[in-house]
Amino acid sequence: MFPELNNLLNITPDRAEQGKLTLLCDAKTDGSFLVHHFLSFYLKANCKVCFVALIQSFSHYNIVGQKLGVSLTAARECGQLVFLEGLKSSVDVFFRAQAEPHPLQFLREADAGNLQPLYEFVREALKPVDDGQAAWRCPVLLVDDLSVLLSLGLGAVAVLDFIHYCRVAVCWERKGNIVALAHDSGDGEDKENDILLNGLSHQSHLILRAEGLATGFCRDVHGQLRILWRTPSQPTAQRDGSLTYQYKIQDKSVSFFAKGMSPAVL
Repeated sequence: MFPELNNLLNITPDRAEQGKLTLLCDAKTDGSFLVHHFLSFYLKANCKVCFVALIQSFSHYNIVGQKLGVSLTAARECGQLVFLEGLKSSVDVFFRAQAEPHPLQFLREADAGNLQPLYEFVREALKPVDDGQAAWRCPVLLVDDLSVLLSLGLGAVAVLDFIHYCRVAVCWERKGNIVALAHDSGDGEDKENDILLNGLSHQSHLILRAEGLATGFCRDVHGQLRILWRTPSQPTAQRDGSLTYQYKIQDKSVSFFAKGMSPAVL
């Protein structure tokens, strides 16, 4: 995990908030470093994690995790991590007969309407156990990334319904957390994606938005991160507070600094 980001958010593994939805958003840049940060953060915090990975393979996340000080293989073997590998599972859905509904069953449906099998998978993965196994802290659902579901034929309303039911099961009933990544094309032409982002933003307690630089590529500044704290139950004027930092991604860490304060500029 990235200690500097934890300092900006004022969180530590031994003091992780509960019952929160965190939206990770990237626009004209790759925000996957935020996914890796929260994955390693919650594993180190001894939380039970259900990771719905729709973009990369397990080995990819495991390699990055090792650089950040966690082993996804060990976490999965001991039951702390439940990993749904979307790339591999999609092949199973298309070419192998399923005795029971698959979490990605909608891929076989001519009219992809809902994500109930995926919701049931999440609910089962994060259900409390009392059989002598390790006692994990609060459950966590991590999704990378929700925009892929739109590309696979689902509508924004179906994805928002899925997140709503997961919030009830994970955040409200079990006092856990949800972290989900979604892309922002920024051109306003993808109406379904705009609906998804707006709906997620209204439900989120924290929004981390990674943006590319308006000036284009820079070797020493890779982008800027907008941090927006929200309290969904409060009126807009009372609930929002934000900060903006620029950042540089390194091999095992990310450096954050105020706009215009990069060492390359000084």
